[in-house]
Amino acid sequence: MLSSMKVTKTFIPTLREVPADAVIVSHRLMFRSGMLRKLANGLFAYLPLGLRAFRKVETIIREEMDATGSLEIKPTVVVPAELWKESGRWEAMGEAMLRVKNRLGADFVVSPTAEEAVTSLVRDELSSYRQLPLSIYQINTKYRDEIRPRYGVMRGREFVMKDAYSYHTDEASLDETYKAMGRAYRRIFQRCGLSVIPVRADSGAMGGSDSEEFMVESEIGDNTLILCKDCAYAANVEKAGCKPDFTAPSSLEASMPALEKIDTPQVKTIDELCAFLKTDAKRFIKTLIYRAINVELDLSAAPGGSQLAKRKPAPEAPEVYPEAFFAVAIRGDLEVNEIKLAALLKASEVALAADSDVVRLTNAPVGFAGPVGLSGIPIIVDETVTAMNDGVTGALAQDLHYAHVVYGRDFQSWMVADVRTVKAGDRCALCGGELYEKKGNELGHIFKLGYKYTRSMNVSYLDENGKSHLPLMGTYGIGLDRTLASVIEEHHDDDGIIWPLTIAPYHVIIIPIKYEGAVQALADELAAALEKTGVEVLLDDRNERPGVKFKDADLIGIPYRVVVGDKNLALEVPKVEVKRRGEKESHLVEAAKAAEELRGLVQGELEEMASQ
Repeated sequence: MLSSMKVTKTFIPTLREVPADAVIVSHRLMFRSGMLRKLANGLFAYLPLGLRAFRKVETIIREEMDATGSLEIKPTVVVPAELWKESGRWEAMGEAMLRVKNRLGADFVVSPTAEEAVTSLVRDELSSYRQLPLSIYQINTKYRDEIRPRYGVMRGREFVMKDAYSYHTDEASLDETYKAMGRAYRRIFQRCGLSVIPVRADSGAMGGSDSEEFMVESEIGDNTLILCKDCAYAANVEKAGCKPDFTAPSSLEASMPALEKIDTPQVKTIDELCAFLKTDAKRFIKTLIYRAINVELDLSAAPGGSQLAKRKPAPEAPEVYPEAFFAVAIRGDLEVNEIKLAALLKASEVALAADSDVVRLTNAPVGFAGPVGLSGIPIIVDETVTAMNDGVTGALAQDLHYAHVVYGRDFQSWMVADVRTVKAGDRCALCGGELYEKKGNELGHIFKLGYKYTRSMNVSYLDENGKSHLPLMGTYGIGLDRTLASVIEEHHDDDGIIWPLTIAPYHVIIIPIKYEGAVQALADELAAALEKTGVEVLLDDRNERPGVKFKDADLIGIPYRVVVGDKNLALEVPKVEVKRRGEKESHLVEAAKAAEELRGLVQGELEEMASQ
């Protein structure tokens, strides 16, 4: 990367007007500063200025990945469909995955992620435990056919990701790499000048157990974060837990009313029940029927479990049930967190059952399901229900409900678990403080995948006794385009971008008031002197008014601006004006000492950020 460049020799097409479809700051400023241009909806090209900043982010990520001992590779972007069929994601990824055929009619995938490709490479070479642990990474292009790409590169169809993949003989080894990647991610975002919020997260379609997301606060964020006002607790709403807002009864008192069946004509919903019984939703036990796909729990002892068809498991892997149904009972004022439920069941997907399935499984019309007397289906009870000693629930019959329902006396459960959706105002599970919500965008995500891909793709190694095992796996991703856009979202003002020095396209911009005579000579001399010390310089040699140059300098956000003009050069001791982008005041520096002072400022700041 060249250390200095004249504006007339590069390509920085700045704009004064905001593009009509640019609704967030980063999208507007990346276009206005000449970093980016749109080729089609969701497809963007980086111009020279933008690519320089992008490469800085890439370099920081590469340095921190190398420091963990991870080894860089470069798989192809186009991958054979057979690999995705092996993993089971050929259909699961849906229309977001771009499928193509070659001239022979063979199916391929334009990779939306690279677990299959990398695991295939490892499978072909792995034979012995001596080769593990193994950690490899790629920085590569991906494509996801988003229905509504928006916000520029924050949610485009084509983008660049850093993905690392690790393979291990045991949980301890996986945990060591997982923690090392977490530390590396914190350093990466710190070096990029980003304030990230690490949150507990669900692994979603990626599968696996432990999972942590790295979020930035954003008004247009796709994620809802749950945070505590009094401690460091932070989680994605999909994973968040809270302190129980109930006290479980120590025993059932003899004076407790007996179960009673009550007529509720034309009443099916919780709101209708509240109005009919003149009470609130906290008295009701809401029962929902869910259909789960690819369940990895042993259901043989569960109600109806013996009737389920199982997929043949791989060695060391759990049973897999292609489809199973469950009843979930939860307090009437709460919502079921379907992500938590899927994680609890180790299922690839859960969704409310179709009305026909609800009727078949409950032998009752839709709207009258309840746990009392429900048989042939596993019942999962949310923790809140265990404390209800006088509840109301559906009676498995048209226009009938039960009153005075008590968990443990009137019905049992297959499993008790936390499956509620946490919301603002709930209490923190760690300290009891009040929880609140923020919107956030995910920049990075680390997962412990376990055997999800090594099992489905038949990856194995031999231990010291010659016995075959499946390796455990982790995956660790960062979106480069989104990271770059998020830096701009966090670092800007009304005039333009304010780059952190670590990823600025150039460190210093030199602006001659008129690029001629003594001013030109000093500007060229200063640029050359800075270049020799490794400081990256942009020299604005255009024949433009000073005001235009100043506005463009603020817009593109170069950290240090040096103005060279006749007035200051005519002083008894010739001087130049130095200003830090984002600061109001500038100061004069002796022209003869300017290169050394700027070198010290730039290198000192870079060293400080690298050492944090």
